[in-house]
Amino acid sequence: MGSKNKLKRFKENETFENVFQPTREEVVSGKFALKGKWNSDFFKNDHPIIVELGCGKGEYSVGLAERYPDKNFIGIDVKGARFWRGAKTAVDAGMHNVAFVRTQIELINYIFAENEIDEIWITFPDPQIKYKRTKHRMTNSEFLQLYKKVLKTDGVVNLKTDSEFMHGYTLGLLHGEGHEVLYANHNVYKNEGSPEIVTAIQTFYEKQYLEINKAITYIKFKIKK
Repeated sequence: MGSKNKLKRFKENETFENVFQPTREEVVSGKFALKGKWNSDFFKNDHPIIVELGCGKGEYSVGLAERYPDKNFIGIDVKGARFWRGAKTAVDAGMHNVAFVRTQIELINYIFAENEIDEIWITFPDPQIKYKRTKHRMTNSEFLQLYKKVLKTDGVVNLKTDSEFMHGYTLGLLHGEGHEVLYANHNVYKNEGSPEIVTAIQTFYEKQYLEINKAITYIKFKIKK
């Protein structure tokens, strides 16, 4: 993507009512106004809140929001030029149950209050295979503790990935730490019984993976309280 195109998208993001781009200083100083007030001040309803971490172009957040109008969806990503696509699609379609926040995932406890989120989706994260990159894996112990703070007591996490490594690493960690694995599937498009929500929405890159017969894996789990 050219720099001019990026700048254009950044500018357009500023005009979207469903996009929030707080500075890091604003977030860590506790000045993000919607923390604990997403339902009352933005969505203006009491529907469940589902968050997609590392939402990329926002295809999954928007796709879920279209299918489940009685739920609220928030995509989080540090790259605003990417989720511009999802934000624009939602604005053009007049969707009011989806929003996007440009921030780092490790700051989510500054974006959401304790017990504010019902569900988390992690879709096709970088597996960070090298050992020294373990701290960046989005299902490592530290991240799980962050998720636990903002999730409701019965909240769940969904991991959808094309990485067998990430799938195996996460399953091993979940079992080792005593978290509850609700469902696990190492090839959701080949094995019968895959949840419809997992196979109904496909991202741009997911379609490419499927064209070369790359298996898509899925885990649904609860973090031990």
